[in-house]
Amino acid sequence: MPPVIAVSGATGRVGGLVARRLADAGVEQRLLGRDPSKLPELPGAVAAPPAEYGDAEAMRAAVDGADTLFLVSARESADQVREHITAVGAAVAGVERIVYVSFQGAAPDATFTFARDHWHTERHVRGLGVPFTFLRDSFYLAAFPAMTGADGVIRGPAGSGRVAAVAHEDVAGVAAAVLTTTDGTHDGVT
Repeated sequence: MPPVIAVSGATGRVGGLVARRLADAGVEQRLLGRDPSKLPELPGAVAAPPAEYGDAEAMRAAVDGADTLFLVSARESADQVREHITAVGAAVAGVERIVYVSFQGAAPDATFTFARDHWHTERHVRGLGVPFTFLRDSFYLAAFPAMTGADGVIRGPAGSGRVAAVAHEDVAGVAAAVLTTTDGTHDGVT
């Protein structure tokens, strides 16, 4: 029986693109989202019951029957780490592998709060004893127009003023390649 991949955030940019790439590759999927009516209809894909990351019971039901969980990070909130920990804790009862969309520079002492939050999620996943892969994305190119003021200045964590921004499509391509490689090549890799 071919492996089944649970794709979280399948109504969003990254999750939706990953789901479409996996469908094109003939991969069986369980598509996860808060509102299943918004999930795309794709060949080989089944809409999971509604699932919020912070609801362990709903997450267990949503990933039931999946071998791998592709976890797109939750929307930014004060509860983001708790939601991630609840989601992966619920999923680990059934899945054999987790591929998590983290953030560049994830570390316990990162200046950028978002990177610290991702580090906490990574640390939790590492302690679960299941194979994992962490995809550490940078800022998405599509976010820059919203960060640009009327004066043309981009505002955000600046450092040296450089950023290696990434396109959603490129992240989806990497994620799909990692998800469809089942020989352990990417296990334990960040």
